[in-house]
Amino acid sequence: MAPTLSVPPLPTVKAKKGSDVTVTLKASLPSGYHANSNKPTEAYLIPLTLKWTAGPLQVETITYPKAEMEKYSFSDKPISVVTGEFSIATKFKVPADAQSGPAAQTGTLRYQACDNKACYPPKNLPVNVTVSLE
Repeated sequence: MAPTLSVPPLPTVKAKKGSDVTVTLKASLPSGYHANSNKPTEAYLIPLTLKWTAGPLQVETITYPKAEMEKYSFSDKPISVVTGEFSIATKFKVPADAQSGPAAQTGTLRYQACDNKACYPPKNLPVNVTVSLE
């Protein structure tokens, strides 16, 4: 049974037109599992990625968690992974001409969870944040 990365619902973000706002996803993997980092050390490993799709905000930067180099029996070299609880922060620009009121920003968090013996098929986790534009 493949482990599931859990991400609690995001609180509503208040944003002013023409400003920047940061949205932080808090994620956690069950004990004994890891996910490849956003910069895996091997080409065959699937990276942790967050992609935002439609919405009122413009992505400026995405800051991934600091990866750890860990050695597993299935790889000759240590690999770049994240474990336990970690955060991914996205800095958004709020367009000056954005429409006031509530809006939704949606995205997808893609990850590949592994244990110390094998990796599971990658999963896509939908991510949604409600934005209150002022």
